[in-house]
Amino acid sequence: MERIYLDHAATTPMHPSVVEKMMEAMTNTFGNPSSIHSFGREARHFIDTARGDLARSIGAKENEIIFTSGGTESDNMALFGVAEGYQHQGKHIITTQIEHHAVLHACQQLEKLGFEVTYLPVDESGRISLEDLTRELRDDTILVSIMYGNNEVGTLQPIDEIGQLLKDHQALFHTDAVQAYGIEEIDVNRSFIDLLSITAHKINGPKGIGFLFSRDHVKLAPRMFGGEQERKRRAGTESLASIIGLHEAVKISEKLRLEKRAAFIEFKELFIQYLTEQNIEFKLNGLLDESLPHVLNLSFPGTNVEAMLVNLDLAGIAVSSGSACTAGSVIPSHVLVAMYGEGSNRLTNSIRYSFGYNTTREQIIKAAEVTAKVVSRLKK
Repeated sequence: MERIYLDHAATTPMHPSVVEKMMEAMTNTFGNPSSIHSFGREARHFIDTARGDLARSIGAKENEIIFTSGGTESDNMALFGVAEGYQHQGKHIITTQIEHHAVLHACQQLEKLGFEVTYLPVDESGRISLEDLTRELRDDTILVSIMYGNNEVGTLQPIDEIGQLLKDHQALFHTDAVQAYGIEEIDVNRSFIDLLSITAHKINGPKGIGFLFSRDHVKLAPRMFGGEQERKRRAGTESLASIIGLHEAVKISEKLRLEKRAAFIEFKELFIQYLTEQNIEFKLNGLLDESLPHVLNLSFPGTNVEAMLVNLDLAGIAVSSGSACTAGSVIPSHVLVAMYGEGSNRLTNSIRYSFGYNTTREQIIKAAEVTAKVVSRLKK
């Protein structure tokens, strides 16, 4: 039985070229990048080259890229770093109800530390209202953190418009772009973004590495103390092999971005078309347009999410009920709760399919066939 992996929004397999580059680095480049001898200089060269290319991928400057252990640390570093560094200007933060838990739980902790957090609601498509954001902005607002694209339903937020709204306000603009980076065209200058978080393992790179973009004018209080790495913003000897893996993943992702987008959009249409032809009742969670092309979240009335996941897995189809961080939990998705309310039956019958660079058209057709059979069986 062929196993079909359609949970790329949770994590992606490492690209063979990434593995090759990392193995080469682990074998041959072991110097400490802070050392001044030739071994250290060689390691430093790889890091500097990577930093430059990563900066260019989002329109940033090299000194605005801070290597981290991934999306969670990048989000935490942005929120806590700004909160501590700017609390003299105010203690009000704005975010949304559908953020990743790396942002939501950080905000809850900041509330315990005396900060006030406003959680913006979303409509049934998963988008915030610019009017709501404008209304909630205050003179003491120091940070607005709104994700680029949602990891569960794929909805894209109006990032450019949010940036325009905030460009003349003291509040810094942070976006969690973990799910969007590598698939959406991101320009921090066009969007007036001040801080941006990404991770490598969503773009076929290694787990445990990512970066935080922080504009050079942002006074970011460090969260780790020790050496002077990352211009004193994040202490600790750099994970060279991981940085090289991230660098290679970004280069591949940029090269294939438009090709992947076109394929993923076709996969969505193909999947929906098959279910429609088989008279399978379903509802789309989120949007087809203004959405991440690799994320498809569907509600199947009359089914149960746990039964769906088990039956699909037994048939070799790996999918998700939403955020990987709540996998195995019966707690309803906070994203779907925000979109539809606590009483909606979509909370108990929605499945997320997400595609990656090695997903094929044949796999999509097979997954749609299996899904149709499982839904029909469960509804009987």
